Amino acid sequence: MIDVHYWPTHNGKKVTILLEELEIPYQIVPVNLGRGDQFSDDFFAISPNNRMPAIVDNAPKGGGPAISVFESGAILFYLAEKEGRFWPQDDIRARYEVIQWVVWQMANQGPKFGEQSHFSLLPENRGDQSYAIRRFDDETHRLYGVLNNRLYNNRYIAGDEYTIADIAAYPWTMVWERQGIDLDEFRYVKRWFEEVSARPGVERGIAVSVGPVEDPYSLPPEEQERIRKILFNQRARPAPE
Repeated sequence: MIDVHYWPTHNGKKVTILLEELEIPYQIVPVNLGRGDQFSDDFFAISPNNRMPAIVDNAPKGGGPAISVFESGAILFYLAEKEGRFWPQDDIRARYEVIQWVVWQMANQGPKFGEQSHFSLLPENRGDQSYAIRRFDDETHRLYGVLNNRLYNNRYIAGDEYTIADIAAYPWTMVWERQGIDLDEFRYVKRWFEEVSARPGVERGIAVSVGPVEDPYSLPPEEQERIRKILFNQRARPAPE
């Protein structure tokens, strides 16, 4: 059984999509970000970056003690390698096509899209954010272009086969309207998005829940401020003496 330390964010959904595609048993361990569960000592022991998702595989391939893995990209590599699906292992060219596009997602798409969302949703009393908003709006648009050009003559991101590269990128494109993107401008992304969206495993993975999750922007201002203090402007966690 695989324990999935999870909250329904874009990165969390990568993992549940892959697990549903693989059809292997897992159980959800909620990590309530607004409550600060990610900073607990128990979670820190398996995710030293204090970020979800993380997994604990209680029955690793080859036996032995449980294996914990943090960072969504590393989790995708681990599960795909263990199960021998959605990541070619024998063809080095196909293998590295997948690796480079998963790394592209982790280093570019996810962080830039996340920053765009962060700055665009800041309240007016946070000062002039026009430069940051323009910077990350432009970068988000540019990255949709990178993906669009890649999908111009490839059915999927890493080639002809559906892989963890698609699973990594897909959740971050689900909110294209909120990102200010006209998907008709990126018709090859749109074709890919619609095809991936229709996969039963993707539908099941996206639907994984931890119960009712409040929309933080519907909360009273003081509660929004409390959550911001937990999630943003963090500084270093002191090392043990």
